[in-house]
Amino acid sequence: MTILEQIQQDIQALPEDALNLLAQFIQLLKRGHQLAPQNSPDAKSTLAPDPTDWSDFIGCMEAEEDLSVNYKAYLSEELAKKYDHH
Repeated sequence: MTILEQIQQDIQALPEDALNLLAQFIQLLKRGHQLAPQNSPDAKSTLAPDPTDWSDFIGCMEAEEDLSVNYKAYLSEELAKKYDHH
């Protein structure tokens, strides 16, 4: 069995939400490999990184569900744990 056949077989067994993630990953891979023609005067990647796009960080860490609302309380607690050792 070739690697492509194995990948196709694995894909067929995935649930719908995993297929959506896989499709997004494939689009990311495709964008990363799109290059300007080598003979152009400024042969750079056609996809410049967007500094306002933080979507790559979604799901990269765990935090309290209400962190965006109660961040000051959580920060105070952690700073007290770290520096309040008198």
